[in-house]
Amino acid sequence: MSKFSAITGNGAIAEAMRQISPDVVAAFPITPSTQIIEDFAKFAADGKVDTELITVESEHSAMSACLGASVAGGRVMTATSANGLALMWEMLYVASGMRQPILVAVVNRALSAPINIHCDHNDSMGARDAGWIQIYAENNQEAYDNMLMAPVITEHADVRLPLMVCLDGFIISHSIETMQLEDDSKVKDFVGEHTAYHALLDTDNPSTWGSLDLHDYYIEHKKGQQVAMENVIPVVEEVSERFYQEFGRKYELFESYCLDDAERVVIAINSVAGELKEVIDEVRDAGEKVGLLKIRLFRPFPYAEIAAALKNCKIVTVLDRSTSMGAYGPLFVEICSALYDADPRPMLYSRTFGLGGRELLLNDIRDLFEESKRYLDEGKIEKRSYFLNVRGG
Repeated sequence: MSKFSAITGNGAIAEAMRQISPDVVAAFPITPSTQIIEDFAKFAADGKVDTELITVESEHSAMSACLGASVAGGRVMTATSANGLALMWEMLYVASGMRQPILVAVVNRALSAPINIHCDHNDSMGARDAGWIQIYAENNQEAYDNMLMAPVITEHADVRLPLMVCLDGFIISHSIETMQLEDDSKVKDFVGEHTAYHALLDTDNPSTWGSLDLHDYYIEHKKGQQVAMENVIPVVEEVSERFYQEFGRKYELFESYCLDDAERVVIAINSVAGELKEVIDEVRDAGEKVGLLKIRLFRPFPYAEIAAALKNCKIVTVLDRSTSMGAYGPLFVEICSALYDADPRPMLYSRTFGLGGRELLLNDIRDLFEESKRYLDEGKIEKRSYFLNVRGG
């Protein structure tokens, strides 16, 4: 039987990992993802999972151990944040290049320096081109649900790529929310058994992994990764629909909130969507047509689907909780690409917010909608991009 439970986002991810019961978890805990591995270690110690838990000396070693276990034929998971993800960098590319369906819970946190343990998205956004699927979550329930869907997506025969489930550090990871945890047996049936692909330990069918691959075949293998990424969108839609049929919670590639008739739209990722929805309800009660497009799947990016969803809007504000130094923010760049061929093309601008955990308050969001209204009335955008809530303007 499913049950409602008051639990943190980290606790919810650990519960999903327990229900999936991977063959191997290799980890080096880092704030604010530490509780995930702490809770899972208790499950392992109490015999609630049949998992080999490997404690290693660094995050680079954690991903290396995950890669080895996955190539050997196991279902493999870990969790990390910020500097930990950065230390895995080399192995992220190896995992995706070797098409290993490794799962990682990324609890989003600012990267040093200066040292900061609070939320922004520079860690996972920095890995956006590493060949990993990236799925984001607004709250504890979505983080849990995304993790349950993750192995079904990543192990699909048309995909076989590693996947990150991303959730905001402290805001989601440490906040307690009453949410629905599903029945263990139903989750097991939904996730299914892991099927190894050219497992290194299958000595009757020997295979080669990690071989030298120069100009003669390297680009063909990269094209294979790209084709697999192109296969992800229909697989995510298929798995999300199956999840809805099994558990009653519906997820799309992105969430459309009051979007059908919206003229002024905000686009954002993760936990800030809750505050945005609250202000949108308030502004719509005053008769204004505003809406939200909340990103769920960031890699691969659903360009055509987002362009179709925004076809009726007149002005778009993109909120980036990360930076690309010397360029526009990662989300803004993708939205610009999605809308490049739109006719008519909406007015479009970006705002960077929340770096290092700085809050975006309800009044700040009200100001955002007032700003977009002014720009629309005037027919021009005053500032294409700037940082919100920064001393000195």
